[in-house]
Amino acid sequence: EVQLVESGGGLVQPGGSLRLSCGASGFTFGMFHMSWVRQAPGKGPERVSSIDRGGGSIYYADSVKGRFTISRDNAKATMYLQMNSLKPEDTGVYYCAAGLASSWPDNNYRGQGTQVTVSS
Repeated sequence: EVQLVESGGGLVQPGGSLRLSCGASGFTFGMFHMSWVRQAPGKGPERVSSIDRGGGSIYYADSVKGRFTISRDNAKATMYLQMNSLKPEDTGVYYCAAGLASSWPDNNYRGQGTQVTVSS
C-alpha cells in the first residue's frame, strides 16, 4: 500500500519555526520527484517547494524563499521542510506529493496533510 504521511505541523507564533516531515512507503521513494504543497482556507493549492529525485534541483515559491528549506533522505524515504520566520500567511494544510515525471501540478501520490497555523 502506498502511503505518504506528513507530520510536524502545529500552532506557532509569527517568527517561529516548524519542521515538517513526509514519510513514504509502498513505492521506490528515490525514483520520485517530490513537492510540498499548501492550501490556505478558501484558496486553491499552492506549490511551496519541490525537489528532484537526487536533491540536486530545488524550487521555492517566491513567498518562502530565504525562509524555507526543503531536503530529502532517500535512504530513510523521507522528505523535510524546515520553515523559519513563519508568517500568518503561511497558515494552511501542508501536504506532500510524489510524481515520477513531475510532482506538480500532477502527481502520482499525495498525503493527507498536516495543519500549520501561524498566529499570536
